Amino acid sequence: MADSNFQSQSKKPLLFSILLIAALVGSYFLIPSVQSFINEAYEVLTSEDNQRISAWIDELGVWGPVFIVLAMVVQMFLIVIPSPLLMLVAILAYGQVYGALLSILAIFVASTIGYFVGKLLGEVAVVKLIGERQEKKLEYYVERYGFWAVIITRLSPALSNDAISFVAGMLRLSYRKFIGATLMGITPLAILLAWFGENNDRLKTGLIWTSVVSLLFLVVYIYFDRKKNPYSSHNKKKPEYESD
Repeated sequence: MADSNFQSQSKKPLLFSILLIAALVGSYFLIPSVQSFINEAYEVLTSEDNQRISAWIDELGVWGPVFIVLAMVVQMFLIVIPSPLLMLVAILAYGQVYGALLSILAIFVASTIGYFVGKLLGEVAVVKLIGERQEKKLEYYVERYGFWAVIITRLSPALSNDAISFVAGMLRLSYRKFIGATLMGITPLAILLAWFGENNDRLKTGLIWTSVVSLLFLVVYIYFDRKKNPYSSHNKKKPEYESD
């Protein structure tokens, strides 16, 4: 009984995401004003003009934060705009503190939906979403390093921030550990974007150094793990599965 209730509840994020994508795609082709808005949003968000982006988001008023969250969910499936860029948009539009908090909330919502989509649809669907090569690579690291793989992937702008959600769900990594690792990784990145966001050159330098340091940490971690367990490369560590 408890399992059936859990399965019923866990399908809600999947149904929500499917309905959301279907509604957006249908609206784009059927409603001219929606098509115009989406085209304008894409053109503005990819313009690399911080002042223009901030002004455009301000014009949305109370719908601005909703747009940021929905855009974060949509880009996870369509991958048209990198998630760090949407985080920066939130920070530019709403300031360092509220913008950083909004970007973390948006990642939280998108990651949760991505996790349950991966969990409920399985490997075939995940491969179609992110590609077989990326799926196999992330599957290996999540199976072997679990919690730490999620943290490093979230922290580093150079790695796949979004695909890790699908793979973690597919492998049934504990949701609590997954979302905890996601927040632990994405929070420092949000703080970095908030700190350096007003200066493009400084921001690029900060993102490069963050990627280098996080990747270096991952390499060192892998090195000592394999040194400690020299024969474990063929025996992957299993992630902690959800038990609640």
